[in-house]
Amino acid sequence: MLEEPALAAPQAAGAKAAGPGPVPVTLQVNGKVHKLNLEPRVTLLDALRDHLDYTGAKRVCDRAVCGSCTVLLGGKAVYACTVLAIDAQGKDIQTIEGLSTGGKLHPIVTAFVANDGLQCGFCTPGMVMATKAFLDRNPNPTYAQVVQGMNGNLCRCGSYMGIRRAVLQAAKDLKGGKNA
Repeated sequence: MLEEPALAAPQAAGAKAAGPGPVPVTLQVNGKVHKLNLEPRVTLLDALRDHLDYTGAKRVCDRAVCGSCTVLLGGKAVYACTVLAIDAQGKDIQTIEGLSTGGKLHPIVTAFVANDGLQCGFCTPGMVMATKAFLDRNPNPTYAQVVQGMNGNLCRCGSYMGIRRAVLQAAKDLKGGKNA
């Protein structure tokens, strides 16, 4: 006969379960090394926003659906809400804040502005970072490839036509891409 496991006593309202406690975590964000002490369950998004003040990546769905928290991790676009900060150690993390240098806007950002690829701007940092990863993989995309390649990011305002034009212009500006 199997014994049923003993049930833990219910916690008081508002009480948190005791975890292992903070552990040292080293993150390389936009070329800078940051040493933190974080709970192992802290997401990359929370580490960036709450501990390092990189607020470009936005918390919207918190379920890897919308893409507003998109950052580059080791050169690949990831939803920062689904990656644990502890798992991002040893990989280069790039946020929207690290894209432009010396006060000069990155060509992708310039293309978004020039093509009205934003309205409220809430999704824009994630869209820009997804565009960067997409164009790094496919520097000369067709319109159809842009539609497919950017389908992991949602825009509440429906600025998709401007966003797609911006991606094509950025490709052209960055690598001599064609607007097809």
